Amino acid sequence: MELWIPITIGAAAAQTVRFSLQKHLKATQLSTAGATFARFVYSSPFVILIAAIYASQTGQGAPDIPTAFWGYAITGGASQIGGTMCMVALFTHRNFAVGMTFKKTEVLLGALFGFLILGDTFTLAALGAIIIGMIGVILLADPPEATGSWHRRIFNRATALGIGAGIFFGLSGNGYRGAALSLGDGDFFYRAIVTLAVVTTLQAITMATWMALREKGQITRVFRVWRVAGLVGLTSMIGSIGWFSAYTLQNVAYVNALGQIELLFSLMIGAFVFGETVTRREWQGLLLLVASILLLVMVI
Repeated sequence: MELWIPITIGAAAAQTVRFSLQKHLKATQLSTAGATFARFVYSSPFVILIAAIYASQTGQGAPDIPTAFWGYAITGGASQIGGTMCMVALFTHRNFAVGMTFKKTEVLLGALFGFLILGDTFTLAALGAIIIGMIGVILLADPPEATGSWHRRIFNRATALGIGAGIFFGLSGNGYRGAALSLGDGDFFYRAIVTLAVVTTLQAITMATWMALREKGQITRVFRVWRVAGLVGLTSMIGSIGWFSAYTLQNVAYVNALGQIELLFSLMIGAFVFGETVTRREWQGLLLLVASILLLVMVI
């Protein structure tokens, strides 16, 4: 078994737990930005520490960061902030499992961005997989309780947030892969952890500045609920180290496709933790989206 496979499965598990904790924070105590900020402010100090220790112990020292790195890193970091905020906001409109499935449009969109940004290629069969996936997304976008014309049911706030999350996360994965590969020297974990340390620090500073200016009092609330917010940071760190390492080892489309196991994790958490149910139409959308992802794995 190639190393990126167990790394990706572990990252998907950690990320599912992190999103469930953020859903809890958003529902009870924090704003969307506050729940998003928690993942960065509580994880960045530990990521920096891990990067410094690893660089020292392996003798690889401080990285020689090229100019190209910054463009990829800033694009990836900004996109991840946008995607996380979309996801946290989406959980107030749809249940946890369906919200996580919306996010999985990143697999389809990530393949497209990989082609545009990094020169990855895909075939007509892959395009067919994307179309199947979009049909699944349309079924998921139609709220079970909605009435009225189909276009008003489909083109709604939840749809916009879900597709927005997919776009942002599709961009962020390719941005991170580009940043890590641009470092050139060093083993895969060194490049991954250095990239993660830089990105999470920039994200924490950016979010803190935003909330200090636009959402006064939220930073204090984030530190006040440190028990849950700290777990968000811990699971975020574990998941991010996994994703960054996998992106350094393998094409983003393959990594994100395997990451669909997150759907199974989210269904279990949605059912056993949040007591949520999934309707027949949502199951149909889930199955179509999963089918498109499996087809994509077979043809890319």
